Amino acid sequence: MTLSELFESVRRVEVRTNRLVNDMMVGAYLSRFKGRGMDFEELREYMPGDDVRDIDWNVTHRLGKVFVKRFREERELTAVLAVDVSGSSTFGSANRSKREFAIEIAATLAMSAARSGDKVGLVLFTEEVELFVPPRKGRRQILRIVREMLRFNPRRKGTNISSALTFLNHVLHRRAIVFLLTDFLHGTAARAGAASSATGAPANPAGDFIAGLGLTNTRHDVVCLHLHDPRESELPDAGLVTLEDAETGELVELDSGHAAVRGRFAAFNAQRLAELDQSLIRTGVDTLRLKTTEPFAPVLQRFFEIRRGRRRG
Repeated sequence: MTLSELFESVRRVEVRTNRLVNDMMVGAYLSRFKGRGMDFEELREYMPGDDVRDIDWNVTHRLGKVFVKRFREERELTAVLAVDVSGSSTFGSANRSKREFAIEIAATLAMSAARSGDKVGLVLFTEEVELFVPPRKGRRQILRIVREMLRFNPRRKGTNISSALTFLNHVLHRRAIVFLLTDFLHGTAARAGAASSATGAPANPAGDFIAGLGLTNTRHDVVCLHLHDPRESELPDAGLVTLEDAETGELVELDSGHAAVRGRFAAFNAQRLAELDQSLIRTGVDTLRLKTTEPFAPVLQRFFEIRRGRRRG
């Protein structure tokens, strides 16, 4: 991509995301999260109704009485966009890849954050953290984030969500809102998926990142945006096809002309998504699945509304 092409791409993304923010997202982004960014204020004795997660166990053990930490709300928040740019993000069965889809979503969230006067940062990760843009305010920061997402060429193809979460836990010293944009496809999971679809053998799609996700959610406010291409869940009737794992390069040959093969493929992936959903629910992390074939803004808007209503309740 030449410099002029990059500037033109940035301009197109800015125009489109500005329109989405103006039309649908004004007041719908960080206002849903206010109250989650907190500064420590004081310790006081536990009272019935206090959140047990606020108990300071060190002070409680030392004084022999239960004490809780009290916090005051920050006037500004920090949002971090953690975007999966691994090999599987290049797949797209419609008119855009999952990576292009992620860029538009992330840019919209970043623009909304800027409208609220909040800081925004960016992490691009594969099997390692490949780029970190520290959180800052302002339009120049947003344009830098969009520019980095558009032009970045990953060194690796694999996926390691745990590595990205560990990195964030080390570099973010104050509570932040972390938007994790990923397809939750690992090389090993994708490879097992193709093989399981062909043979009917079970596979574990959850990976080893679930515990780390729950830990990060205790320190920050994590929101998982699951980027899903429907073609990953069903095969077309196209005869003999070769599926390539975009992260490992391994190939699996399937005869999609057989209804039984297509059925096993669909059943495996339905199970994979169901088990992933259950694992994410156990972490307590809010999760939204966004399909690459559908507009994301109305779905994201409803998600924010539901989240706000639940917290008010």
